[in-house]
This record gives sequence, C-alpha cells and structure tokens, in this order.
Amino acid sequence: MKIKTSDIVISAVAPSQYPEDMLPEIAVVGRSNVGKSSTINTMLGRKKLARVSATPGKTRTINFFIINKEFYLVDLPGYGYAKVSKTEKASWGKIMETYLTNRKNLQEVILLVDIRHEPTNDDKMMYDWIKHFGFGSIVIATKSDKVSRSQLQKHLKVIRQSLQMSKEDKIVPVSSLKKQGIEDAWHHIEELFIEKQLPITIEEAPK
Repeated sequence: MKIKTSDIVISAVAPSQYPEDMLPEIAVVGRSNVGKSSTINTMLGRKKLARVSATPGKTRTINFFIINKEFYLVDLPGYGYAKVSKTEKASWGKIMETYLTNRKNLQEVILLVDIRHEPTNDDKMMYDWIKHFGFGSIVIATKSDKVSRSQLQKHLKVIRQSLQMSKEDKIVPVSSLKKQGIEDAWHHIEELFIEKQLPITIEEAPK
C-alpha cells in the first residue's frame, strides 16, 4: 500500500464526534504497552502522527487517521494497564464498545499482541469479543525484532493457539524498530479491501 497522505482528523469520545463521511474504517486495538502507536506510525511512514506516550494507558480517545483521503485507520484506547482506576477502565471500555458495536462502516478490527509473550487474559477476551462481531481476521505480533529468527515461528504458534485463531486468520510479525513486516500487514489489509469490493486505490509502495 502506497501511503500518499495521512492525517489525524479527530480524537473522539462519543459517536457525535465520529467522522460523518462514512469512509471505510480499519480499527487497531491492543494492550496499552504493546507498541500500538509506534506500529501505526511505522505503517503510515510517519514519526509522530500517533503519539507515543511514556505513560502506558494514556490514550483515552478514539483517534481517526485518514489515509489517502479514502479510508480511516482508527486507533482505539489501550487496555489492561494495571494502574488505571476501575472507573477509568469502565469509561474507556464504554467508549470502545460503543464504537465497535455501532459503527456501520467498520470493516476490520486488528488485534496487536506482543510477540515475546503468550497473550494475556485481556488479549484473549478482546479477541473473543472481536471475533463475536465478525472481525479479527488479522492479528499483528509486535516487537518481532526482540525474538530470534529461529524462535519466531514458535512464538507465532503460541499466539495462534492461545487465541484459538482459525487457519484462515492471518498473524503478521512486525517490528517498528526495523520496519519489518509492514508490507505484509498492508498486503492482508489490501486483500480485505478487494474481498469487500471497497473503492480504495491499491498502489504498491516503492521498494
């Protein structure tokens, strides 16, 4: 996918603030320390578009990034940060649930997990919830540079089995640090665009 333009449109906490143009949306969700902002920035070829916070759990809004003026990449609040109060967790959960259950132009929800560790109970619950609503065909395993090549497939197998992914579901190892796996991630998203016959221009990024 050739990213020509990418900009943040709005950080929303309620449906009344969501973009109204009904362009297709691909949402990204993961634990608060999984490297979500770094992954988004790397996928978009930007350094600071998605804010990388020193404090996990800082993202409390739904951030809409418009890509090539044709679709949105949507950054959902991180979950599972222990120091967040129950009240805040409930508030963030409600914000996310409202979006995921009611957004008609939502095409896919991509779960991010840390490749180094077996998915947490929060990861498993999130993936089950995503699958319940018909999403979750793509999982991104972040920080792939932190495991050796010889151990890569072993770690991916643990994630696949832990989340009970189907054979058709894709898992993509990605490293923001070394910019690895980004083309594969976009390739699977492009396949989704084609499968759903969405009017999105698919142009390969230069090597």
